[in-house]
Amino acid sequence: MIRPHRSHPLWFAFILHRVSGLLLALFLPFHFAVLALALTDTAALDGFLAWTDLTAVKVAEFGLVFLLAVHLFGGLRLLALELLPWTARQKTLAAAAVGASVLVSGTFFLQAV
Repeated sequence: MIRPHRSHPLWFAFILHRVSGLLLALFLPFHFAVLALALTDTAALDGFLAWTDLTAVKVAEFGLVFLLAVHLFGGLRLLALELLPWTARQKTLAAAAVGASVLVSGTFFLQAV
């Protein structure tokens, strides 16, 4: 069964927003565990911070910042859908939100490497 609404660019924006939110939610327990190391075991925290200098970890941080940016701009897009009148420009705004996310996360990545 073909579902034409699923080929619309705003459908992909919706999916990207949902997936980024889910992945960010899955990341939070790990983030809190590392923060707890700062309070309980500073030697383990130092080891973890040394591990974060690896290139693979920096690429993963790029992914994390990309997810944050996508989720932020996707949320702004949803607010625009809720609060502003519907126009044909919204498809362009959704593409601009993804582009801005790539720009923000790419800038972070270039500074980290």
